[in-house]
Amino acid sequence: MGNWVVIAEYYSDVPRTEFICRGLETKDQALKALRAALHSYVPTKHIVEKRRHVYRFADQETYLVVIKGKLTEWECTLRIAELVSDSTDPAVAERTQMDGSGAKVADRPQDRNPPGY
Repeated sequence: MGNWVVIAEYYSDVPRTEFICRGLETKDQALKALRAALHSYVPTKHIVEKRRHVYRFADQETYLVVIKGKLTEWECTLRIAELVSDSTDPAVAERTQMDGSGAKVADRPQDRNPPGY
């Protein structure tokens, strides 16, 4: 199983994150899947698309997609992300640390709430 995913982030009453593609082995595969999704991604909210604008952020790994429908305009951010920790599979963090691509992961589990809460 790969550690890379393509996600869509948008606001629909509350902020939401939707996984478009999971289990990609490499960052290059994730970027290829991201670029493929830019013109084919359809939001779960049913919109009759009249026009689509795609903006690339400076990091070149994040895009803003603006879809103009008949009555509304809908925006979402598409980006890639790497899985760097999995509580059910500690080997994920070890692999990430060994290849140096991810953030440093603590040696032991961390509390979800800061001390004093």
